[in-house]
Amino acid sequence: MSKDVALFWPGDYRDKPNELALPLAREATRQMEAALKRLGRRPYLVEGFLSRPADAITKLGPIDDPMIGLFVHWVYGPHTVDGVVGKDNPLLLASNFDGTFPGLVGLLNTGACLESVGREASRLWTEAPDWSQDEDFMARLEAWCDTGRIEWDEGELSGAPAVGAAAQAIADEIAEEIHRRRILVLMLGDTSMGMVNGYFGYRRLVRHGFTEHKVDQAWLPKRMEGIDPARVEAAFDFVKARGVTFHWGEAGAEDFTPDSTREQLKLYFAALDLAREFQADCIGWQYQLGLIPVTTPSDFCEGLLNSACRPESDGSPLITATEADQGNVIPMELMKRILQKRGLHEAVMFHDVRWGGEEDGRFLWVLLNSGSCGAYAFNHDPDTLDGVHSWRQPAMYFPNPGGTFAGLSKPGQMTWARAWLTGDEIVMDIGRGEVVELPEERVRHYWDGTTPQWPLMMADLGCSQDTLMAHYQSNHVAVAYGDIFEEMVALSQKLGFRVRIVGKQD
Repeated sequence: MSKDVALFWPGDYRDKPNELALPLAREATRQMEAALKRLGRRPYLVEGFLSRPADAITKLGPIDDPMIGLFVHWVYGPHTVDGVVGKDNPLLLASNFDGTFPGLVGLLNTGACLESVGREASRLWTEAPDWSQDEDFMARLEAWCDTGRIEWDEGELSGAPAVGAAAQAIADEIAEEIHRRRILVLMLGDTSMGMVNGYFGYRRLVRHGFTEHKVDQAWLPKRMEGIDPARVEAAFDFVKARGVTFHWGEAGAEDFTPDSTREQLKLYFAALDLAREFQADCIGWQYQLGLIPVTTPSDFCEGLLNSACRPESDGSPLITATEADQGNVIPMELMKRILQKRGLHEAVMFHDVRWGGEEDGRFLWVLLNSGSCGAYAFNHDPDTLDGVHSWRQPAMYFPNPGGTFAGLSKPGQMTWARAWLTGDEIVMDIGRGEVVELPEERVRHYWDGTTPQWPLMMADLGCSQDTLMAHYQSNHVAVAYGDIFEEMVALSQKLGFRVRIVGKQD
């Protein structure tokens, strides 16, 4: 392998996040350069953040040397993928492991994006202040420099296990129902935030009992104008009466007012009415980036849609995947149907895999996403919105004021899943885990170290930190309370997905 190694900075589309991450990018570059020089390599830097697909094409496309992307904040997949796809020079994705500047999130998303287009890449990360003093990091970096690959243990990955007769019967019943009426996903826009891996497309979806109908997000603002004010006021009274705590006008959020929430309720009804019109079973909602300068954030709307307790409810959550992520909407809808058959409450939560740490001898992940976690996670009562807090979305990303749908998730056993794309095949990852209750000071450590306005779930995903970081094919995950593991395995197989189990097997 060439002694010359190109370093590059995958970037956000937006200038401000890149500006804030610049000191981290420079420090990561200094650390990686020192580590590579210690191994006898000659690193050089591709100048500037890659903040558009054309940046990647122009700056990375001509490079044939081995390349290392340095992930120190949230970045968009195309800002790496579009410049390296179709090439075979060794590629390493290297990140920090930090909640405030989540390079690990960008690494997970970009790794999954590369997998979806068949571009090989290795992964590496460290929490050490001095990267060169992290022996495991250095050993793996040396292996990459020598061979162009890093091999990670696959002992916690396995194929689908045998399932019991009861679980298979539930799966067969649901599959027959889907055969009679396939699942319709209403796509409000296309996938956002650079998730090449988040869109599977019509031709792949129809193989597995799903289909999609796309509606341009431009419909939403106009539809909002026609929402009856009396309908909005009734919904406003409903969410207050059912227990939402609104943090209007607090320090730093003076522009967040009751009228901001009313505007969000208009957006909620615009999306709900479209779902009803098209008789959709579930929703994939892009929102970002196109609607950010146009209307209020969608997060409060998405949280309500994923709750049974909501204005004009039919008694069930309307599964909604933020960022129009089809890799999450598929398992969310399937788990909802399994929960219904099992007589369990059918709420399914959508989260980012954001950060984590070891607590009492096991690794816990900070699951934290701004929008699509329903109220049931915070109260385990389908008839209330108690425990829901609505803080202003951070103004740096959301100039129009609007609230989040947040809270602290209650403890309990859970099942998690995620669909991902490799080549032309959709794979379903499934695992067992536990939502864990921590002392208040530890909760604050993780919440304040990420985004305290967003919902928090502290979760043991049943696998090691290394397994998830090295092998997981997304930065998103779907979580349902209760053990529906066998049913999810059986149903996924019945619908034609290849199943991969992530975690220790008994």
